[in-house]
Amino acid sequence: MDWESTRPLRDEVEGALDRLRPGLVADGGNVELLGVDPDGTVRIVMQGACATCPAQMATIRIGLEEPLRRAVPGVKSVVVF
Repeated sequence: MDWESTRPLRDEVEGALDRLRPGLVADGGNVELLGVDPDGTVRIVMQGACATCPAQMATIRIGLEEPLRRAVPGVKSVVVF
């Protein structure tokens, strides 16, 4: 897989995550971007309180995936590792 070809998309996603992080950090959590696949799948790891939060899936779908899809054309989904 040619990861270098996804660098522009990855940079856009990282910028969008930087704008979303303050809400996660305020609750004692964070998110780390692992990568962006050529098909638009964003791979992340939830950190801190977000890693074990019972509302994690809602945070991912509503708080991360939807805003990322709106902010970054090409993002199709968010997958947690």
